[in-house]
Amino acid sequence: MLAISRALVEQIVAHARADHPDEACGVIAGPAGSDDPQRFIPMLNAAMSPTFYEFDSTDLLRLYREMDDRDEEPVVIYHSHTATEAYPSRTDIAYASEPNAHYVLVSTRETGREPGPYELRSFRIVDGQVTEEEVRITDTAP
Repeated sequence: MLAISRALVEQIVAHARADHPDEACGVIAGPAGSDDPQRFIPMLNAAMSPTFYEFDSTDLLRLYREMDDRDEEPVVIYHSHTATEAYPSRTDIAYASEPNAHYVLVSTRETGREPGPYELRSFRIVDGQVTEEEVRITDTAP
């Protein structure tokens, strides 16, 4: 189960809407070993694509060094789908390399950049196996 603050969910959704029609992507870091998402880190989709996301390798290396210095790890890795449901694609599954992370997908297919309903789901992806998990949104600040 992923427990995540409402404020972090709102930041994920806002990022997805801002980057629409391209996919948005980012990380939410937390203290190493805690499974507690705390620090929202929006990333640039280097692919700049409505159907694919890719972290910029230089930015990603910088982020991992920063997280290491802060004794953090990626608790959530998120991205958006702009025309399909919030479910990992074959490519998403193939590139999932953090077995302890929650992979959060948000779909903006219904509303695009506009306010309105969205679909947000979380998955564990380990060795190509996808398992959906419950998302519990809390009112506590990260």
